[in-house]
Amino acid sequence: MADLRKALDLLAAGDWHGAHAIVQDDHSADAAWIHAHLHRVEGDQGNAEYWYRRAGREPSAQSLEAERDTIVAALGR
Repeated sequence: MADLRKALDLLAAGDWHGAHAIVQDDHSADAAWIHAHLHRVEGDQGNAEYWYRRAGREPSAQSLEAERDTIVAALGR
């Protein structure tokens, strides 16, 4: 869980690639959710939808900021 929180911290700091490297190597549903979010940030909706499916979630209709807040809350910050 700490690595996933670190990925979100890196994203917040503007390090998309660093965040992506963390979630790329984690096969959990939470990592897939963050992975989906990262591809939304990138603007690659098709890839994001793939990762939402891997996470077992519907694609988010929230703003990027709201979804990030939802993920942080779900991870129990």
